[in-house]
Amino acid sequence: MKPAMWYLTMLIVGFFYIYLTAIQYIRGQAVPDNGNNYQTLYDPDYFDEYLFNSPTPSLEFEYHDYTSMTSFLRAMSATYPNLTALYSIGKTVQGRDLWVMVVSASPYEHILGQPNVKYVANMHGNEAVGREMLLHLIEHLVKSYSSDSYVRWLLDNTRIHILPSLNPDGFEVAREGTCQGGQGRYNARGFDLNRNFPDYFKQNNKKSQPESEALKQWLSKIQFILSANFHGGALVASYPFDNSPNSNEECVRMPLCAVYQQFTSTPSLTPDDDVFNHLASFYSFNHATMHLGLPCKPGAPTFKNGTTNGAAWYPLTGGMQDYNYIWHGSMDITIEMSCCKYPPASELANFWQENKKSLVRYLGEAHRGVRGFIMDEAGTAIEGASIKIKGRAVGFQSTRYGEYWRVLLPGIYTIEVYADDFEPREEEFSVVESNPTLLNVTMYRTALSADPQVVQASPAPPVAFNGASGGGTAKAVVDRGGWGIGPLLATILVVITI
Repeated sequence: MKPAMWYLTMLIVGFFYIYLTAIQYIRGQAVPDNGNNYQTLYDPDYFDEYLFNSPTPSLEFEYHDYTSMTSFLRAMSATYPNLTALYSIGKTVQGRDLWVMVVSASPYEHILGQPNVKYVANMHGNEAVGREMLLHLIEHLVKSYSSDSYVRWLLDNTRIHILPSLNPDGFEVAREGTCQGGQGRYNARGFDLNRNFPDYFKQNNKKSQPESEALKQWLSKIQFILSANFHGGALVASYPFDNSPNSNEECVRMPLCAVYQQFTSTPSLTPDDDVFNHLASFYSFNHATMHLGLPCKPGAPTFKNGTTNGAAWYPLTGGMQDYNYIWHGSMDITIEMSCCKYPPASELANFWQENKKSLVRYLGEAHRGVRGFIMDEAGTAIEGASIKIKGRAVGFQSTRYGEYWRVLLPGIYTIEVYADDFEPREEEFSVVESNPTLLNVTMYRTALSADPQVVQASPAPPVAFNGASGGGTAKAVVDRGGWGIGPLLATILVVITI
């Protein structure tokens, strides 16, 4: 062998030896790139709570003050970052955050066509059971995602917003074991938050409070399809309307008048009474005992099937559930969870067992009815189109992406759509029990449209509700989003394209 070739061979062998030595030192491991090594959207084994400095053991059945509630929510958000997102919608009179936890397989991003739903509790600070039930619900949803097929479907197709306490200031001064009375009921300025919203039937002159203002701003930014708020002091599911043209709320404070009104109050029904009745009954019959309609004590009212129309029970002005429905198109009901407003903590485990199925299953009712997109001829989304179901005069609007949803029972319906610079559209469709109907509506510009380049329509005038119960205006706010667009995730049986 020539010297030059010998030196070259030795150089190659030496380089290869150094390379192998380095590999052995680093002790690297080859990983085949077969596409199976990427993390899925959520892997419970990967997001192991014990990998964190502050693990989240099972939530105890005890009452959690503001500090411990905040710590729990932050720990859950850190432990399950791909299933939860924690945010505040504002602050109370005393500066406490109004925390909301999003529970979803897409917590930080709005998935196109996916409905938003919400739960709100503890707006009366001394009605404490709902607050704890929602904390346990958060824990149940995230920890059941990998093992419960229904929970997985729910979180894959729904964005769930949970506000455990709308009145944390009131909760801090309420006392455990107090079944009646008003200590802690009101906010720090002495206002009843469930009398602090605009009212459809009567002018509400009560000064708006920071907590109710925060909730109104929240509703103006996200279009919630379905919701429920949780109270205590009875065991019943109540649905709109809470007020009527002939109500006398002051009567509730006078014993003889209150007794008289209890027997003379009449239902104040919405145009969507069939849907509200269904939603209230759905929660009641999935509850362990609510559907029995038993009185909380001798002489207390009984409720057939564990449900009631709000005004038929007792009328009130400025309630949150009527505001949700009329102003924002959200189907909201009130759940009275316990006969005692602030029962001993030893009873919380039983309350959870009684309500767990109802709390989880009720959220799935957002996937009932009709949904779709409002678009122009070019397929561009129309924001703020005014929509109503014929014969149901309370309307709602399309989001910035042209989305809309409406909870309806099986049947034949006609949708009416109005938008500035477009011809009105009216189309018939059907709803079945098993899956929501996808109904996309194409709007055509009017001949007099001044600017054919306009791709978004400003909202048409609100739809007036001129039912027998009185006059008013129904206006749903557009979801102004801001959390991005993702792929459409929905399993839909019936597809109709107009």
